[in-house]
Amino acid sequence: MWEGILDRMLRGLMKIGRLDVTFPDGSVRHYGQAQATADRIVRVTIHDETLPRRICLNADLGLGEGYVDGGLTIEDDDIYGLLELATVNAARPDQPAWRDLDLRLRRLRRGLQQYAPKTTARKNVSHHYDLSGELYDLFLDEDKQYSCAYFRSPDDTLEEAQAQKKKHIAEKLRIEPGMRILDIGCGWGGMGLTLARDYGATVLGVTLSTEQQKVAAARAKAAGLEDRVEFRLTDYREVTGAFDRIVSVGMFEHVGVPQYETYFRKVYDLLDTDGIALIHTIGRTAPPGGTSPWIQKYIFPGGYVPALSEVAKAVESTPLWTTDVEIWRLHYAETLRHWYERFMANADRAEELYDARFVRMWRYYLIASELGFREHRQCVFQVQLARRKDAVPLTRDYLYRDDAQTDVAAMAAAAE
Repeated sequence: MWEGILDRMLRGLMKIGRLDVTFPDGSVRHYGQAQATADRIVRVTIHDETLPRRICLNADLGLGEGYVDGGLTIEDDDIYGLLELATVNAARPDQPAWRDLDLRLRRLRRGLQQYAPKTTARKNVSHHYDLSGELYDLFLDEDKQYSCAYFRSPDDTLEEAQAQKKKHIAEKLRIEPGMRILDIGCGWGGMGLTLARDYGATVLGVTLSTEQQKVAAARAKAAGLEDRVEFRLTDYREVTGAFDRIVSVGMFEHVGVPQYETYFRKVYDLLDTDGIALIHTIGRTAPPGGTSPWIQKYIFPGGYVPALSEVAKAVESTPLWTTDVEIWRLHYAETLRHWYERFMANADRAEELYDARFVRMWRYYLIASELGFREHRQCVFQVQLARRKDAVPLTRDYLYRDDAQTDVAAMAAAAE
């Protein structure tokens, strides 16, 4: 029965490219149609007899678990090809009814998944960011930037693109020496250290990851910046004081929709009268939705990619001025491509740290994420906020003036 249902589901979904599936009983069925000899044909074999039922009941979770656990194999281990085929077809406007139902169920579940009081938030962050620090060294740049880089050219190295990201954010913040800055979700400290070292700021970085806080503090000490940078293990909701600037890069995805108004109210309360904030987050250019069940379970519990309408609604609940919104489209796809290539070059070491199943899980995560930015309606939002409407210049010219173009290559080298 479940093989028959899966057969009908795939026939409704597969319109672009071709997928050949060998079912557990040995039968082979073909879906879609290659439009030209150059089109990719992906061939998969389902070994686990329970997998058709699991895919039918939750396609995203079932497919991911099937690949990671070995219940489904792909000819030549072409997981990129399989996920590209699935993503391209899932992005078509004419979706089968079961896909619409699946997306509706995701939206219904998200309130419970994203409820994040402080104890839950800490647990969710620990699930992903307290993995072995060496794991992240296998694929991140030297500055350990775990967020979207900014590619001025396709030929930029990852180090150059990450330095350009930090430079772009710093220019939007209009930092002057001596300013006090709050970094919400400071990661391994790269942004805070850059703002202190290159811009003369005093920085407080906060994180819920024990591993990140430990590494960031050690980096500050090694750089001789302990007097200007503090990295604290605490929830942003517990921070007090007044700050000239607030920056948050790649953390808002973990806040959860039920806490959006609390988040922006806290930003408002912590900003000085002349203050500026810059929120950098993955976003969707589609209406509000839900999180991939596989990503929710295995990678980012409690995580969610917001629609711009959800961000704007929460900001509107505060007196904050939205002074600029910038959309980065394919920058994260390129970032993830670099991460994937570096991870695969070090896959043997990753398997030594964990196991072969973990390597398959991380491959799946990085590829699925890249394709989300290439084929789906995912992007990055940079939202600039201020207490006063005249806190920033009237145009963006200040971001591109000649004297603002500092030597990014030198910044990248300094991070090394």
